Amino acid sequence: MRRGGGDKFVCVLMQRLVLLSCFFIILFRAEVTNSQNQRCNSGDLNALRGFYRGLEPGAMGWSIDASSSDCCSWDGVSCGDSLDSAGRVIGLDLHNKSLKGSLSDSLAELDQLSRLNLSSNVLHGTVPSGLFNHSRLKSLDLSLNKLSGSIPPDLHLPSIEVFNVSYNAFGGAHPNLAGLSNMVVFDISFNEFSGTIDTTTICNSSAVIRVLRFSMNFFFGEFPLGFGNCASLEELSVDVNAVSGTLPEDLFKLPFLRRLHLQENQLSGSLSSGIGNLSSLELLDLSFNWFSGRIPNIFSRLRKLECLFLQSNSFSGHLPYSLSNLSPLRALNLKNNSLIGEITLNCTAMNHLSSLDLGSNLFVGSVPCDLSDCVELKTLNLARNNLAGEIPVSFKKLTSLSYLSLSNNSLSNISSALTILQEVQSLTGLVLTRNFRDGEMIPMDGIRGFPNIQLLAIANCGLSGSIPPWLSGFTNLNVLDLSWNHLEGIIPPWIGHLDHLFYLDLSNNSLGGEVPDSLAQMKGLISGSPSQPGPPTEDFPFFVKKNISGKGLQYNQVSSFPPSLILCQNRLVGPILPGFGNLKRLLALDLSRNRLSGTIPEELSGMASLETLDLSRNDLTGSIPSSLNKLNFLSSFRVAYNNLSGPIPVGGQFSTFSSSDFEGNPGLCGFHLNPCDAGGPGVSGRSVSRRRRNRGVIVGLASGIGLGTSFLVAFAYFLVSRSRHSGQEDGLKVAADSNGDPEAAGSRLVLLFQNMNSSELSIGDILKSTNHFDQSNIIGCGGFGLVYKATLPDERKVAIKRLSGDYFQMERELEDRLVWHRQLSLPPPSSVQYFHTFSSQRCVCTATSAFLWKQREATGINEREWRMHASCTHQLQEEKAGMAIGGVPVNGVRSTRKQAAGRRRRGPSRFDQPRASVLCPLSRGSVFLTEEMESRSLDGGCCMF
Repeated sequence: MRRGGGDKFVCVLMQRLVLLSCFFIILFRAEVTNSQNQRCNSGDLNALRGFYRGLEPGAMGWSIDASSSDCCSWDGVSCGDSLDSAGRVIGLDLHNKSLKGSLSDSLAELDQLSRLNLSSNVLHGTVPSGLFNHSRLKSLDLSLNKLSGSIPPDLHLPSIEVFNVSYNAFGGAHPNLAGLSNMVVFDISFNEFSGTIDTTTICNSSAVIRVLRFSMNFFFGEFPLGFGNCASLEELSVDVNAVSGTLPEDLFKLPFLRRLHLQENQLSGSLSSGIGNLSSLELLDLSFNWFSGRIPNIFSRLRKLECLFLQSNSFSGHLPYSLSNLSPLRALNLKNNSLIGEITLNCTAMNHLSSLDLGSNLFVGSVPCDLSDCVELKTLNLARNNLAGEIPVSFKKLTSLSYLSLSNNSLSNISSALTILQEVQSLTGLVLTRNFRDGEMIPMDGIRGFPNIQLLAIANCGLSGSIPPWLSGFTNLNVLDLSWNHLEGIIPPWIGHLDHLFYLDLSNNSLGGEVPDSLAQMKGLISGSPSQPGPPTEDFPFFVKKNISGKGLQYNQVSSFPPSLILCQNRLVGPILPGFGNLKRLLALDLSRNRLSGTIPEELSGMASLETLDLSRNDLTGSIPSSLNKLNFLSSFRVAYNNLSGPIPVGGQFSTFSSSDFEGNPGLCGFHLNPCDAGGPGVSGRSVSRRRRNRGVIVGLASGIGLGTSFLVAFAYFLVSRSRHSGQEDGLKVAADSNGDPEAAGSRLVLLFQNMNSSELSIGDILKSTNHFDQSNIIGCGGFGLVYKATLPDERKVAIKRLSGDYFQMERELEDRLVWHRQLSLPPPSSVQYFHTFSSQRCVCTATSAFLWKQREATGINEREWRMHASCTHQLQEEKAGMAIGGVPVNGVRSTRKQAAGRRRRGPSRFDQPRASVLCPLSRGSVFLTEEMESRSLDGGCCMF
């Protein structure tokens, strides 16, 4: 019994112990829950409030109740969940919140912070130094802002793993990474850091660092030794700097390196075969450097290489055999080198190749038939080589091909070429310019394909015949260039009914008859839009080439071309269509060098977007309509060598044109030529001048005696009053001069930088100071737009140039990119106030480089992509050395914004060629379409002078 009673006692005791344990567990959990639900630490709360007060009020994407003491519930704020960090702010993620303003010092008081992400905002000013002395901080992302100043050379961030300050305006030497043993990602790209790259502290400090990005800065000097010590490195980007010399051998000791970006520097010498040791390499970009010699035959060891970019160097010799058999390769660009021999690519092995660019080399032979075995090929450029023969029939099998350029070769049989290529249903862009020069005739029938073609250029081929009727079936056509041929007959009316056509160049042919009425009804120039755009083709640019000047502009998208009608240098007769006034989207109209007659229609003033109008060398009569003053964007106007008469309109744009724009019209008079006689506009200015000169002689003789007798008195009076009035006369002279020259009145050059405080000068200030660019404030015009007088909020008197024309190329491409990104359902960015965000953080204003400030909200494209492609960069294109356009040889040179700045530090280099001037979409010469010219960039910004 006792034993049974003892067992019962033990059982009861155990039950009570279990209940007591449960009680303590519940009590403990309640305590923990209470701890976790408590309001955030008061010090952290005050730090966040201080940070919030440092931001500019307005349309921020971060909406909080600053009066609430529970900051752990605020958007983007994370608090700790452990006993020792409960209520402490450990994470702040406010990326893409449209934050504006500066960073408060209180932000550095969040001493438990381990993650800070303020990327993709509009923050400016310096970063509190205390932020770089956080012992717990693991991830710091300040990228895509307007932050400036320097970063302390010695960082005290012992826990840091990700350090990203890219796309800002930081300067000075790059941060020292000594002691940062946990660093994995170090990204300082797209800033203004300068000096040499210190690899010693980087690679000796962290054995786990995998990503190093130094792109788009001002680093110079020899390419540094030491990267080979970063044993875990997977990505190295030193592109777009001024680094020179040869590549050190230790660079080729990185077994895990997957991406190597060294493009756009001044690296030279031959390419070492040691690069074959980078067995994990997937992307290699050495483009736009000074490498020379043969491309080493080492690609059999690079079995993971997918992208190889070696364009714009001085490589010579044949294609290496191992490269021709590299099966993983997807993109190969060897453009603009001096490679020779036949094109020997084993497309049976290279069955993943989608982009191939071998343009601007010295390849010979025929177009390889086996290129059709590259079944995934989407872009193919073989332009500007010495290829001959016909296009292979096997090209019908390129079912994925979208863009094809074979221009500037010696191909023959255009009928066969078009018959074969019409079977490639996916083709959207075809450039065959400068081929078929043996007097061939353009086929008139047998072509029924090309269902998706958007761009067709068969210019400067010397083709005879007439405009073929099969073009009427190209319903998706946006751009058509048949210039510089020997086409005869009339312009068929159906050409104006191609709904998407907005760029038509038929210049320099022998077309006759009247301009068809349908050209004044083109939907693509009234209110229509281009065909559905595809992704931008940065590896396959199109170019509009100025034939006489040798300059051109690059367009990476078909829809980026300036809406234009170019019909000059033909035999067109009849009147100018009044209906042209309906073409609201038209930027350039060139009807020069024809036989047009009649008057200039007043309705032309309806072309609200027009920038270039050339009616010179026709048989036009009558006066120049004063209504053309309404064309506020007109920057080029020519009516020279007609039979026009009467006064030239005054005011607006007309005061900015030169006398050569009106010469050859004996009946014209006005500001640019001889003064108009009060007796009538048709009186010759020369006879008016002669009568006035004779009358002046008589008056002079009559008054000479009287003046002589009063000379002594006048001279004495002059001596007495000279000192009294000299200051006043000088003041009147300056004031009078300043009416036409703001600089003479004391205005000075003002440059707007990316890191400028937006509160100092906003787009609203500019609009207000010019009365929204009202016509009454126009004081002049350069080749690219109007100049407006303005008085800024601080009472500075300035002139603001509002540019149009080819500078809008980037705007059009940006809009196309927005559509493309929406189609791909990419995440939207923060709203962007200004169209031109200067990723280079600097503005160099010359006589031909300035940009329009335009307010817009850009959505549907991520911020990094937007800044890269909407930066204030204007591309000028030139042909490779030795080539000639229109008989004018030009030398191809290439430079970047950063290299231009580097030249200011280092002195002349091989890039220092005479700087090309910028032309409007249509200058005073004929135009035809080509591609594959090397680019040169002009720095620019919103310039006020």
